[in-house]
Amino acid sequence: MADVGLVYVHAGHLIDVEQGMVLDDRLIVIKGERIIDVKPWTEEAALSDVIDWSAYTVMPGMIDGHTHLVGDIQSEDVLAPLKISFDEDVAMGEVNALKTLEAGFTTVIDVGVYQVFTDVALRDKINSGEVPGPRMMVAGAYITKPWGGGEVVGKDAGVDIPPQFRAGVVTSPEEVREKVRYLLDGGADFIKLIATGAVLTVGTEPGEPELSEEEMRAAVEEAAKRGKYVTAHAHGAEGIKMAVRAGVRSIQHGSLADEEALQMMKEHGTWLVADIYNGDYINDVGTREGWPEETMRKNRETTDTQRAVFRRAVELGVNIAYGTDSGVYPHGDNAKQMPYMVRYGLSPMQAIQSATIWGARSMSLEKDVGSIAPGKYADMIAVSNEVLEDVSVLEHVDAVMKGGKLVP
Repeated sequence: MADVGLVYVHAGHLIDVEQGMVLDDRLIVIKGERIIDVKPWTEEAALSDVIDWSAYTVMPGMIDGHTHLVGDIQSEDVLAPLKISFDEDVAMGEVNALKTLEAGFTTVIDVGVYQVFTDVALRDKINSGEVPGPRMMVAGAYITKPWGGGEVVGKDAGVDIPPQFRAGVVTSPEEVREKVRYLLDGGADFIKLIATGAVLTVGTEPGEPELSEEEMRAAVEEAAKRGKYVTAHAHGAEGIKMAVRAGVRSIQHGSLADEEALQMMKEHGTWLVADIYNGDYINDVGTREGWPEETMRKNRETTDTQRAVFRRAVELGVNIAYGTDSGVYPHGDNAKQMPYMVRYGLSPMQAIQSATIWGARSMSLEKDVGSIAPGKYADMIAVSNEVLEDVSVLEHVDAVMKGGKLVP
């Protein structure tokens, strides 16, 4: 007889991402939102009401360490973000959040919005149960120099940008500290710095440093007072080195890192979150839809170098977390990057670890998510048994559970 209030899951195979091994025929016991036991399946367990995933491989819900759920996806119109209201941004985010959850991504690190605190609003609606979606860690806005990579567009566009789109603009370490406090007071979970120019921000160059090392250190120090971390968008090698010396937790993109930058990341334990699928999508869709030539040039200049950097980072043992930059491409396609992780150096098990336990560790979430273990949220997915032979099967998960409840 089943205990009242418990949920039982029969896993034909279970991927233990902490040990990097597959366990056969397991029973996962859930109470409320959390797992209370994982043990070998017994015939006695069949007497209970069981969610039967015995024909599948069960693994933790995936974590995408670089998403942008709020608003519409990237288009040829660089000024599109300015044409959407706060409520419209959040409403689009609700649709994107559900697609992401249904794709098997039960946690996301949402690394910045143009319109301040729209991500906080979406996260809070998900947490309250008002709308379905993944667990979200949010940045509140970008901290960026004036007309830098975190702006909608560079200064030569001749457009007036409303203040709610420039909430994180800074010109000094003192302003950085002020903005960090403002964003954390407003509900941000961490801080996102724009250390270099960006591929998608017209008027900026990915290889050029934008924030100073002193400004980035000010952000790290101010966030640490609240027990929070800082991540940095950084393509160029010098910007990466400055960010690492300043003490950031992770580097997003890392496209033009040199050997010294990677060695520094290894030494400091800095995480690399590299969106190595994105370049192909931008090239195909951007060419077809007529994205700005400047954007297409920068994409060509960073795609292959980023993949070479990623491969070298894997060889050196740099910490790797899975992150895709969803929002540039359609939400729900997050797992399309999985085969790229394998193609550029990770084993299939490591690729899965990068999107589970390693992703959790990258933002100190491992007590709650990232593996199927007692005490953690019952976030898990059922997938084809061929997943360790072909990680592309993760593009079509068979079932999703978040917090002990099946996602319809």
